[in-house]
Amino acid sequence: MTGPIRFLISLALTSALLGTAVLVGGYLYLKPGLPDVESLRTVQLQTPLQIFTSDGQLIAQFGEKRRDPVSINEVPLDLVRAFLAAEDDNFRDHVGIDPLGLARAAWQLVSSGQIQSGGSTITMQVAKNYFLSHERTFARKFREILLALEIEKTLSKDEILELYFNVIFLGHRAYGVNAASQIYYGKNLDELTLAQSAMIAGLPKAPSKYNPIANPDRAKERRDWILGRMLKLGFIEEYDFNQAIEQPVTASLHGVQVDLTAPYVAEEARRIALEIFDDRAYTDGLRVFTTINGEHQKYAQDAVIRGLMEYDRRHGWRGVEQALIGTSLFDWKRQLGSVDAIGPLEPAVVVAVTDKTIRAITKDDESITIDQKGFEWAREYRSVNSIGPRVRDARTLVAPGDLIRVLKDDSRWWLAQKPEVESGFVALDPNTGAIRAMIGGFNYFESKFNRATQGGRLVGSGIKPLIYTAALESGMTPATQINDAPVVFDQTEGATDWRPQNSGGTFLGPTRLRTALYKSRNLVSVRLVRELGVSRIIDIADRFGLDTAKLPRDLSISLGTASLTPLEMAETYAIFANGGFRVRNHLIRSIHLSGFRI
Repeated sequence: MTGPIRFLISLALTSALLGTAVLVGGYLYLKPGLPDVESLRTVQLQTPLQIFTSDGQLIAQFGEKRRDPVSINEVPLDLVRAFLAAEDDNFRDHVGIDPLGLARAAWQLVSSGQIQSGGSTITMQVAKNYFLSHERTFARKFREILLALEIEKTLSKDEILELYFNVIFLGHRAYGVNAASQIYYGKNLDELTLAQSAMIAGLPKAPSKYNPIANPDRAKERRDWILGRMLKLGFIEEYDFNQAIEQPVTASLHGVQVDLTAPYVAEEARRIALEIFDDRAYTDGLRVFTTINGEHQKYAQDAVIRGLMEYDRRHGWRGVEQALIGTSLFDWKRQLGSVDAIGPLEPAVVVAVTDKTIRAITKDDESITIDQKGFEWAREYRSVNSIGPRVRDARTLVAPGDLIRVLKDDSRWWLAQKPEVESGFVALDPNTGAIRAMIGGFNYFESKFNRATQGGRLVGSGIKPLIYTAALESGMTPATQINDAPVVFDQTEGATDWRPQNSGGTFLGPTRLRTALYKSRNLVSVRLVRELGVSRIIDIADRFGLDTAKLPRDLSISLGTASLTPLEMAETYAIFANGGFRVRNHLIRSIHLSGFRI
């Protein structure tokens, strides 16, 4: 053996020994400071706050990260194979690291001075995502290797895959494959096609570069490459490959799929959860079950929306929302694209009008026709108590290019407008105080003010049962007669005398209490308060749980001049409904936190 050869062999052996020594020394130095891999079995992922009805319908989800963890058994085989083909086709056989990949990364480091491709296996990515930062340094990479080896000794391959599929970032706030499936395709995992599975599997390498929404062409190239790898590895048949490769890019952004839209309820539940858990409410996977009954909430929402629109229609047509700029349909549709729906009221642009019909195009590019029955309600608004003559020609209402609101109901399209009035609604179980339905207004996204819990309004005759309760406590009976007759109260100097009136201006004379109550006679209430004293009414209100600071300390309390919320009134009336027991309202039935119920 020649001298140069012996020298090279000696150099190689020396380098190998030095490398081994470095690896062993690094392992001994870093091993004590490595995290406990066993903790991966009980790791708690950052998952969003979810709000449900009492019967398990999802109302809303709050949180920076979209994540919905799944077990490995819920991940379809095509999706598993797509990720293996894209990220680590030797996953089932290696011990946590890929020597060839690491050698390639080391060569890039030596030749360029920087770590370019990390040579990471799926196990190494799990180590990085759960325990380490994403900085590109040799020390971090070495810790990643050591952790990957420990993970492989501690967990099964399926356990590692499950951790990976639930933590990997896939763009657009999607963490984990289940969230990505929902965000990009609005589907459950078992509904994904082969092409869609390959598209999602292409995202970990560079979620922005290969994003099917931001960069559909690059994303398709990456998808097709993964499909080719799956074919080469024997994961799919050639027929499946040919079918998938022809599929267009179908990804689009999808919001959280809720079972019931109840934003006022969701916001109130979110506020309560935030008060209890602070910012952890958005990350600790809280599942908040409200007392809301899904069916009752739907009926209530429909009643409020219909009631407001019918009331608004009776007061006449206030005109089109605006006249769009331009004269062409192209210009109108471009402007229409930026106009949002208001609850059930869709935006549309008028394209043609005759005396009997209005033809329009909706935001979804649907051509619709509103016949005479659909617009005959739209008599001109003149004042709160006055509307114009019957509509005989639709051309007096709208013109081509006008932005209008339309509503489809009973297979008919209606001309519509956003109601100017608002409403709050709450339904309470009188025996428990559980809120079964709650609506805070016509449309949450137009006004987040919750009129059921925040919007005080004059209670009017709603105060009278408390007055009659005080009368019965004082010794009166339902047969006691009170004179329903005019009365005048002198005011301070310079003020007009107070002359309370009955609705309709009529008087019944001496009237039994039972009759006065169901006929809601104002003057009987005034005389009762004058006889019993305002302080007695205040005392009754206090026992019924009302905030007495909101009540006037004069005779006007008899006509309901106090300003109370619908929820306060519902809680008060629950006492009558349950036989005299006071209950406190509540919206939250239970909160589930990482396996615990609160």
